[in-house]
Amino acid sequence: MSVRKVDSGWQIYRTRFLIKAKQLTQPLMFEDALGREHRGQKGDYLVESSDGTCRIAPREIFEDIYVPMGPAKRNAALPPQRAIPSSGLKRRSSSRAMA
Repeated sequence: MSVRKVDSGWQIYRTRFLIKAKQLTQPLMFEDALGREHRGQKGDYLVESSDGTCRIAPREIFEDIYVPMGPAKRNAALPPQRAIPSSGLKRRSSSRAMA
């Protein structure tokens, strides 16, 4: 089976970043653009990142980390990841005194 960007079956999920994913209905093996081999079993997830790269996530890990947000719209691309400048990050202060 080859990896194709087929519209049907994709869902939008989030953790820190938005991804598209669909659960595998049969085993899948593919080689990415860098020559890395990816293998998944029925129940695992094919995950597409916002940069278009695909990977396989084991079901147990995927379902523990990702929160479903609904079906992906046809031909909808994920928004590009936004870099936050370090000046925009708030430092956490601790209530404990430093020794």
